[in-house]
Amino acid sequence: MQAPDLTRDASQRTNPRGSSVIVMLVAATFFMENLDGTIIATALPQMAQSFGLHPVDLSLGITSYLLTLAVFIPISGWAADRFGLRTIFGSAIAVFTVASVLCGMTSTLPMFTAARVLQGIGGAMMVPVGRLAVLRATPKDGLMRAISIITWPGLVAPVIGPPLGGFITTYSSWRWIFYLNLPLGIIGFALALRYLGNTREQAGRRFDFAGFMLCGLACTTLLYAMELVGRNDTPWFLTGALITAGVLASVAAWLHLRRTPEPVVDLKSLRIRTFAVAMGGGSLFRVSISAVPFLLPLMFQVGFGLNAFESGLLTLSVFAGNLSMKLVTTPIVRRYGFRSVLIVNGVIAAISLAVMSLIAPATPTWIVVAVLFASGLSRSLQFTALNTLSFADVPKAQMSGASALSSTLFQLTMGVGVALGAIALRLAEWMHGHGSQTVTAADFSIAFLIVAAVGLLGVADLFSLHRDAGAEVSGRKAKTGG
Repeated sequence: MQAPDLTRDASQRTNPRGSSVIVMLVAATFFMENLDGTIIATALPQMAQSFGLHPVDLSLGITSYLLTLAVFIPISGWAADRFGLRTIFGSAIAVFTVASVLCGMTSTLPMFTAARVLQGIGGAMMVPVGRLAVLRATPKDGLMRAISIITWPGLVAPVIGPPLGGFITTYSSWRWIFYLNLPLGIIGFALALRYLGNTREQAGRRFDFAGFMLCGLACTTLLYAMELVGRNDTPWFLTGALITAGVLASVAAWLHLRRTPEPVVDLKSLRIRTFAVAMGGGSLFRVSISAVPFLLPLMFQVGFGLNAFESGLLTLSVFAGNLSMKLVTTPIVRRYGFRSVLIVNGVIAAISLAVMSLIAPATPTWIVVAVLFASGLSRSLQFTALNTLSFADVPKAQMSGASALSSTLFQLTMGVGVALGAIALRLAEWMHGHGSQTVTAADFSIAFLIVAAVGLLGVADLFSLHRDAGAEVSGRKAKTGG
């Protein structure tokens, strides 16, 4: 039964056109998933008016989506191995698309939350399974280019999401934020059926229910606790209880996943140094970067008094830097190697975040744009290099487990990053001796310094890399004859 699928998959690895279509398809679905996590932020007032609620109450729609992603991403590897890449990825696109339409049709908060949970389930399958499809269809020498393409949604979506959501909400209806996924989903579903093989690496692997429950409990409690810490009215007893439960669940999950023969998330990839470093120090970098899309719009609107449209235009400078760096990422890594690029550029990225603390309401616009553009350049290079290095030395047989683990940690860092931004802002308010009702531009200066420090801390782990780390993917060793 599986022979035709294996043959088809092998043809994909040698068919540049099929491989390119898969890469672009996965990038498009990643963009849909990442965009829907941020785009509704500016639409909350209009949505609240439609539901007859206060805008703050709509935060449940955002939180439920992010928590669902965190819970269901760990089972994506098992699902792909059990039912096949094409089956799971195609089904994920279908579920995500249908749920998007349902989100646009809802008229009450419970209905909207339920639709968002369903959308989160689809998104949780799309992210790691889509990456796995790319990893299996792409040879090592083309891996950097493929990873570069599929990582830009994680950089671009949080930047353009708020202004795009504001534009749609202002000139149309918030419901079109979700309806726009329908044509994209239909095209993606058709391409998945056409180009993806239904390969199964370990079709007989049993489902690790205990591991799934422990991982889900750890992710939800810790993420929700981080969110509560960043609020102005933090319920400290509940937050402490959630952190305690999350830590205990994390320890229990770690012990369980190490001992069980068929874990829901395979930790074997952490024995590979390049993967371990990308997940360790790389996660700290992603946390710091994820705080920026949260802090920048607030600084421009609350601290500087700009409107939402003006704020959105400025943040697009980061997006321009992201795209510009894509043109030279591969040559840079091939010239200098992963270790040198990650260490030097990691420091530059942290400095670019620290420089944001110097921006003031009186700062000329061109200087603000230049700083944001430079930050976009450095974070794009770091993001792509880290994601490529993650899988540079992972054997094909471990790709499924590595992809699920990487996606789980990525989702956690995204959530923790937003919480870090809120916590950093609260610390700044405390240091300046005033409440959250009077946020000033100076508060954001301290917040960006804290975020930059976290990013700089992640660079320390990169020094443990061998100077030829990931050489097979970067091509540097072969080029220099080393």
